Amino acid sequence: MAEAPLFSLAGAIGVTEPMQQLLASIPSPSRSYISLGPLDIRAYGVAIGVAVLVAVWITTRRWRRAIAVAQDSGPQDFGPRDAGFDAANDLVGSLAVWAVPGGLIGARLYHVITDFDRYRDSLGDIPKIWQGGLGIWGGISAGVLVATWMMRRGGYSTATMLDALAPALAVAQAIGRLGNWFNQELYGRPTDLPWALEIDQAHRVAGYGLNETFHPTFAYEALWNLVLAAVLVWAIPKVLPQLRTGYLFAVYVFGYTAGRVWIELLRIDSANELWGLRINVWTSIVVGLAALIAVFVGLRPSGGSELARTADPEPVAGDVVNVSDTDETR
Repeated sequence: MAEAPLFSLAGAIGVTEPMQQLLASIPSPSRSYISLGPLDIRAYGVAIGVAVLVAVWITTRRWRRAIAVAQDSGPQDFGPRDAGFDAANDLVGSLAVWAVPGGLIGARLYHVITDFDRYRDSLGDIPKIWQGGLGIWGGISAGVLVATWMMRRGGYSTATMLDALAPALAVAQAIGRLGNWFNQELYGRPTDLPWALEIDQAHRVAGYGLNETFHPTFAYEALWNLVLAAVLVWAIPKVLPQLRTGYLFAVYVFGYTAGRVWIELLRIDSANELWGLRINVWTSIVVGLAALIAVFVGLRPSGGSELARTADPEPVAGDVVNVSDTDETR
């Protein structure tokens, strides 16, 4: 009954019946893989691969822009004194070689640990990431830790790299969520909204077999992340020009967790709970509050901190001028 006004209006303006069906819901792909001759390539894996490539490309552009600004402002150290500009310029690709696998391992481990009941009797399924099941919390944490270790080991500015990485991660997460569409997973409660998602019977959560359309929560998260990326790139440098280098990443974390809370509350897939809420909701709240505190710290003058005692003033997120750790800040 809720769809009747939509169909009446569509018929009145001459929209054909197939188009009316499209307006009433979003179909799910019939297969979760792409066939190329004898090979079946998992769409989930393709989405993750494209997401990684796009993240590396965006981060590289932002990092190179940062070191170009630094170079124009005068002689700078882009890393180890014997590395020079070219080594700093190509740093992102070198980091990705180690940080991406580390992130994938961390993402899978987080998922398996927090949903171990799914794998208790089928341990052989743990490595099958192409079937879905990557926890963003473990992925971001592990990837950033690996990258940070490599940055500090090489003497590069971790703060500047985090600023370069923040919007790239948001875009990558949006692309990666397309894999959930192909797998027909991570959707929300039943709905008859025009953008409701059709889910095949075989992929419906137990207890919802009679429902045909659901909230496309993975799509909500993808759109949220794209908006977040735009805010990080264009709005934050103007609204918070005093934000110190490195703290743009905290804004990204807070923005992501703020969206993840309400999106997670819409989901109906099985998940471990604590005090009546999904574990991911609690994780979002705790991590989000910590990120918000970090943002306020990043807005404060450096005062008597170690960074404040360096020769150059502390750069801000919208005007990065130093891309290497000085001897005083390592």
